Amino acid sequence: MFERFTNRARQAVVHAQEEARRLHHREIGAEHLLLGILAEQHGVGAQVLAGLGMQTEAVRAAVGRRSPAAPDAEALRTLGIDLEEVRRRAEESFGPGALERRRGARRGHIPFTPEAKTALELALRESLRLRNRRIGTEHLLLGLLRRDTRLATALLREAGVDRKTVEARMCSQQGSG
Repeated sequence: MFERFTNRARQAVVHAQEEARRLHHREIGAEHLLLGILAEQHGVGAQVLAGLGMQTEAVRAAVGRRSPAAPDAEALRTLGIDLEEVRRRAEESFGPGALERRRGARRGHIPFTPEAKTALELALRESLRLRNRRIGTEHLLLGLLRRDTRLATALLREAGVDRKTVEARMCSQQGSG
């Protein structure tokens, strides 16, 4: 399926993987795909989201707060332990990813969650429905909106993003996204 992706859509998936890594997540979720779309700033998907007021840093902060690791970080904070400071010091002393290597986290490929896989499949369907040969960032965005993906959908709804609005803005910005 990735052979049908535009370069920007491929880059959005690469950005999603980087976001998952940066947030120390073991899987690429729909929320990481959303961050990937936003990171590919010249793509139609990011332009539509920016036009609707969605900002990358706000989404990244929300994903970090609502991530599976967040409850652990909160619990540790109540004991006076700052998990990010511990991670920073460990990486300062032992190099980037020091804690992940010890825990056996994967350094290469990060798998997609079932939600993210579904969103990618739905992006293909959106592309076909709109009679496009390629899958662009706008189709990735529509794939996220087509099915409830928990966190990503909640973030999009909080920002007032829905399918009809995205499709209307896509028509005015349609390009090589």
